[in-house]
Amino acid sequence: MRDDHIISAKQLSRSDIEAVLDRAAEIADDPGAVADSKDGELLGLLFFEPSTRTKMSFTTAMKRLGGDTVDMGSVESSSVKKGESLADTVRVIEGYADALVLRHPSEGSAKLASDFVDVPVINAGDGAGQHPTQTLLDLYTIRENAGFDDLTIGIMGDLKYGRTVHSLAHALTNFDASQHFISPESLRLPRSVRYDLHEAGAQVREHTDLEDVLGTLDVLYVTRIQRERFPDENEYRQVAGEYRIDTELLERANDDLTVMHPLPRVDEIAPDVDGTEYATYFEQAHNGVPVRMALLEELL
Repeated sequence: MRDDHIISAKQLSRSDIEAVLDRAAEIADDPGAVADSKDGELLGLLFFEPSTRTKMSFTTAMKRLGGDTVDMGSVESSSVKKGESLADTVRVIEGYADALVLRHPSEGSAKLASDFVDVPVINAGDGAGQHPTQTLLDLYTIRENAGFDDLTIGIMGDLKYGRTVHSLAHALTNFDASQHFISPESLRLPRSVRYDLHEAGAQVREHTDLEDVLGTLDVLYVTRIQRERFPDENEYRQVAGEYRIDTELLERANDDLTVMHPLPRVDEIAPDVDGTEYATYFEQAHNGVPVRMALLEELL
């Protein structure tokens, strides 16, 4: 993947994924071994939407590699507020950094940006499209906790607008994984995503009731209902809070179930789950650092 853009999980082969995950595991075991390997390199951060984990973990990853970051800052404090186009913004910041990390509300924005620059562009989320580096840390967490052999995973919540869901579902077609998608009818997987999964050989099993499959799952990947993606506030209110995980519900799950969430959560997972052995979502967030260190080491 050297000098390539990372735009979509669709572009990642099994060998690409395993190379990043293997390297991330090595870095997690001995973070000091890569200190200063990217001394003098700069990572440009362009976040047109709010971010905590993705932005901070990329910053941490680059600094632990010995490099540094330059940050566009908020949209309100940048030239975007004056009407500057995305193409012009990335062409300017290309002159300041060795790679760019872009989050943008418009699907396809990362691909567009990559057409205008020669440095690597990493998609940190493009609307309801893709979020490939989140997928890599998700896969790392799955491998560490459940493995990829004969994996049965349930993906639940906002499957229509959830970019983490779209990315993860595509990436899992590289492995021996049975995927179950649980959502309200109005938030089921988009037709285009279902088509791509079928083309990749996946069997798409869709449900509206988690309890139909809960006892069969090795991993339950929970997502929040994303209020900011809904064009209609009334549509959001109809489905908000429809799915909620708590310890009472998990009594009907496998003892070895791994519960994941890309965060932030609202009320999809009750706080009483946090102290159980099921919960891995904070570990999942922490895994973003070694995984993104491994990816930056490769791209740069």
